[in-house]
Amino acid sequence: MGLRHALHTYRHHKEDHVKVNELMTRDPATLRPGSTATEAAALMKSKDCGSLPIVEGGKLVGIVTDRDIVLRVVAAKKDPATVKISEIMTKDPATVGPEATASEASKLMSDKQVRRLPVVENAKLVGMLVIGQLARHESNSAAGDTLKDVSQKR
Repeated sequence: MGLRHALHTYRHHKEDHVKVNELMTRDPATLRPGSTATEAAALMKSKDCGSLPIVEGGKLVGIVTDRDIVLRVVAAKKDPATVKISEIMTKDPATVGPEATASEASKLMSDKQVRRLPVVENAKLVGMLVIGQLARHESNSAAGDTLKDVSQKR
């Protein structure tokens, strides 16, 4: 077994032990389904983020991204001050648990072709994991593979 193989094996073994709760953003900013696209855009700007989990009664019900606002509101020439998030959000988004490994989260992002995963425990939102957080902890080749898989058209 060569050094290159040993390092590859070590990296993947090490990555398998990194948990989502070690990488995720805790207590992310959230909105309710009745919030408007204008409110979402303003909150994204103030928090410097590209997505917001949508929560109702403490439970995750959707996710809205800056792309959702651009494509479903701005490009459709709708008034962002009157469009409700419930009209443009992705309902029942893919989620990951806080005890999942970084490898499992990376595979889920690849399989679902998403760059952001709400972290849910006992039906409650506990954090957000974005592809950049994974990339900082994966090997260069693994991070590149995840990004490639997420970005490919199917």
